Amino acid sequence: MDSPRLVIVGSIGIDHIETPRQKRENLLGGSASYACAAASFFTPPGMVGGVGDDFPEAFLDLYRKFSVDLAGLQKREGRTFAWTGVYEENMDNRSTLETVLGVFETFQPDLPASYVDAPYVFLGNMAPELQLHVLQQMKAPAFVLADTMDLWINIARDKLVEVIGRVTMLTLNESEARLLTGAHNLLAAAEQLLDMGPEYILIKKGEHGSMLISRHGLYIQPAFPLASFEDPTGAGDTFAGALMGWIAKHRTHDRAAIRHAMMHGSVVASFGVESFSLDRLACLTPEEIDTRVSALIEMIRV
Repeated sequence: MDSPRLVIVGSIGIDHIETPRQKRENLLGGSASYACAAASFFTPPGMVGGVGDDFPEAFLDLYRKFSVDLAGLQKREGRTFAWTGVYEENMDNRSTLETVLGVFETFQPDLPASYVDAPYVFLGNMAPELQLHVLQQMKAPAFVLADTMDLWINIARDKLVEVIGRVTMLTLNESEARLLTGAHNLLAAAEQLLDMGPEYILIKKGEHGSMLISRHGLYIQPAFPLASFEDPTGAGDTFAGALMGWIAKHRTHDRAAIRHAMMHGSVVASFGVESFSLDRLACLTPEEIDTRVSALIEMIRV
């Protein structure tokens, strides 16, 4: 396999999820899993993550089915990261019942030599010092997207600000943008975040889509509307993975390209939530993606 053009770094876990309609255990999860699966529809990604010796071989086979390069996957003695969560009736709010860090507690994202020249990088939600460790190994990436969360804003703000100053695009949700900047208005918050160094701020708004803000203006991308869905876990990582996969495939990241990439990210994420874990993505076809992209374009056409 050739060296990947896109490297994705993040968590790999085993999820136990309960929704108002169903309870499922021992599901493949983690930001790297969702992002790599989504990116694979556009380019074979390189995965960097850590698992324990309890990680099922069937999950590795699934990664291979998605043509994920596993040179950066570290397998160590111990338990794989695990998360147990319950969703409320609105399928938006959720409660964490248990988190087992396992080998992820001491994970160091050391890159194989075949990854350091990759032009595109997605830094999934993890400690900012780990994100910096990745950036220090990369030679000269053309486009870096970083995700974060309220935990790192609260306990590792200085390191997070350092990461933000070194990436092309920062993605976070509405509450995280407000927490990080102290500004309630999202445009005002984005203005402050742009001052930290990125070219683009991507604010995730769940079922209401996303906002892309740069010095050149604002772009609003709706989510693909669904009458119902099964599991929202990993939707943001699926969106980001598909976005970066599209950019890596087309080898361009101007404003028009990013808008097209967001469109595809929204559509792939809409398929992902139709079932648990990677079940729907595992049987998704490029033709289905193209059909839904065309439908979304028609929906928003003036």
